[in-house]
Amino acid sequence: MLLDVTVVLLTSGLLGQVPEAVGAPVHSVVVTASSAQSVASDASAVSGSGPSPSDVPADLAVHEETGRSASVRPVSAARLPSLRGPALLDQLSVQPRSAISALVKEHPTSVAALLAHEPAAREVTSWWGDLGDTRQRMLERTAPQLVGNLDGIPFSARDAANRATLARAIEQTRAQLRRAGRAETADLAHRLAALEAVRSALGSSRAVPRRELVELEVSESPKAAIAIGDPQTADYVSVLVPGMFFGVSEQMDAWTDTAARLYDEEVSWLRLFEHAAPSTAASATTAVASSTSASADAAARVATIAWIGYQTPHLLNVGSDVLAEQGRDSLTGLVEGLQASRTGDEPFVSVVAHSYGTTAALMALSEEHFEVDALVLVGSPGGPASSARDLHVRDGNVFVGEASWDPIPNSSYFGTDPGTPALGARRMSVAGGVDAITDETLAASVGHNDYFGAGTESLRNMALIGIDRPQFVTDGTAKDRGRTLALLH
Repeated sequence: MLLDVTVVLLTSGLLGQVPEAVGAPVHSVVVTASSAQSVASDASAVSGSGPSPSDVPADLAVHEETGRSASVRPVSAARLPSLRGPALLDQLSVQPRSAISALVKEHPTSVAALLAHEPAAREVTSWWGDLGDTRQRMLERTAPQLVGNLDGIPFSARDAANRATLARAIEQTRAQLRRAGRAETADLAHRLAALEAVRSALGSSRAVPRRELVELEVSESPKAAIAIGDPQTADYVSVLVPGMFFGVSEQMDAWTDTAARLYDEEVSWLRLFEHAAPSTAASATTAVASSTSASADAAARVATIAWIGYQTPHLLNVGSDVLAEQGRDSLTGLVEGLQASRTGDEPFVSVVAHSYGTTAALMALSEEHFEVDALVLVGSPGGPASSARDLHVRDGNVFVGEASWDPIPNSSYFGTDPGTPALGARRMSVAGGVDAITDETLAASVGHNDYFGAGTESLRNMALIGIDRPQFVTDGTAKDRGRTLALLH
């Protein structure tokens, strides 16, 4: 069975365009200190009873005791590397800059451990909010790899921290490459390629809409996430989850372009619906003014996230769901972090998953304790949920798309095929046709990698789901056009 699926996956790479193109596995990117260095520095940790007044920077010499930090007292610098979870977070709220800088530089495994076993996102959001602007900015500069990847910290702060980490890593890797020997050159070149792929995908700082680097892990398995628009203020946020052969080096640019394509489609539909909003004669003037204003702001109401937040599989390990479990955990953290940082003002969150990424998404939304507003599954090899009711998706907004000549759906390799009637998901047509709303011709998706193509019925339906207009999603039945026209009138 594994051999059959492997052959099918290899064959399907020839049937589409992008994203899940067959390619070489991602090469390692390592920019942290070695474990040996960390152990050595542990042995020579600073001792004493705590920082002296002269060790506290001027802007933090007097600590404002508000919120949870009011009851926290600094421990000695020597104890910091042994702390984990909330205890370490609390110390970061009261320790002087020099102690935090030493922790990050001399004990990088402490930061890695905190990120590997993060406190609950809502607890992180509360902690961050209690810090105050001065302490927040200090941590962004002193511990950027922590701030940039800790779920629950607002994405704007994560972007600033991750950009600083990226710039520093590129500079350091280039310097190492200039003096490297023949044996090291290849690995360093691959490392640099991965880092520069992220920078390329970010584009110009003057890009409209702005792109934010909301996740960046430069470890042995590099990961990154780039937002198009501002997830911190948008009304609608769509997270794109990729399948196999997606590495930062090879696919960050293409996946970010895909997220930008979905962003443009969502904004276009939002503007169309806003201009077409009906109004009564009594409130015509107010409605027109409101519609015009809303249309001008439509671009600010949408955000999409090109997420490569887990190590995706290649042909030799795609038969296992171990990497999907990693994707489950990382996707859960990202969404919970977004929702926690937007408490009281949560956006409409949709997850758009492809191929092996659908297995990770199905695991997350059936096994973890968070909810999203919509789920789109395309080219899915299945997952653990036996019914759409088992998924933590509000209002039954679970949609499945299966292209012709795509051999992956119906394989049920990782569990129930979400396209089976028994699951109870809603069918999303990807076969092409004429749009009943715009009268434009929609292209069909053919093969495993053609779901995100421009001008496709698939992308059109994804966009409508992402802006909470599921009633206009086509299902490929003869009733589509009549139903759509009835809804419009």
